[in-house]
Amino acid sequence: MRIRIVDAFTDRPFHGNPAGVLLFDTAFPPDSWLQQVAAEVNLSETAFAHPLPPGGDADWALRWFTPAAEVDMCGHATLATAHVLATAGLATGLIRFSARCGVLTAETAEDGTLTMDFPTSSLTPVPAPAAVDHALGGAPILSVHDTSAHLGDLLIELPDEKTVRELDPDHGALRAFAKRGVIVTAAAEDPSLGYDFVSRGFFPAFGIDEDPVTGSAHTALAPFWAQRLGRTELTGLQGGARQGLVRVTLAGDRTLLTGHAVTVLDGELFASPPGAGQTG
Repeated sequence: MRIRIVDAFTDRPFHGNPAGVLLFDTAFPPDSWLQQVAAEVNLSETAFAHPLPPGGDADWALRWFTPAAEVDMCGHATLATAHVLATAGLATGLIRFSARCGVLTAETAEDGTLTMDFPTSSLTPVPAPAAVDHALGGAPILSVHDTSAHLGDLLIELPDEKTVRELDPDHGALRAFAKRGVIVTAAAEDPSLGYDFVSRGFFPAFGIDEDPVTGSAHTALAPFWAQRLGRTELTGLQGGARQGLVRVTLAGDRTLLTGHAVTVLDGELFASPPGAGQTG
């Protein structure tokens, strides 16, 4: 079975966020097998997809697994899947995915970027959980917001870009209170560098201490920063040692996420599940 690893939200290998992508001809094999593959690949997410019958609301069924669990929504692995489908000649134009969070779309532009259409996350101000100060090493917290059910993160605003970059959280403490994970963010110190805000994402409860570039998190970051900066088109820089750029456009209850992707590995998975097919 053919498996790819794609770096998403970057146009250079070994940057952005890597995702595994595995395509099937027909229905998904057992969940237990999908989880084993994701654990073996051991990236923040591995995406699995298969084509759907023509005439429906979507063209492909799509699921995402971390090394520890299935998730409701993932941006970078969706971008990686759309990139594989487009470059392999398996889809053209607008690609519609049926996922746990509803129908998502992705489309390739002439400059090679892909734009995805995701639901905008809600933001509800909440008090900082008691464990937050400890987990974030006492970093000053300006605000805390709970996000939508599909996202399930805490969005935490820190005072400046330097604080975000230097943050060294206690991942064990994060497991104690986070539903999915924690996103920390601050305004860019110098927007002339090509980004308006910075963020980092920590998801230890799902087996991911830090996710380099979390597309889904930007469905919450987009409305958060649009309100503060007074613009609906923004660019976010996410990551610690490994980084990537996400262009966002806030369109009411939908958020458009735009970025590049590049395939870095194209190989063969020998552990095929009984009865599963594969595509090229």
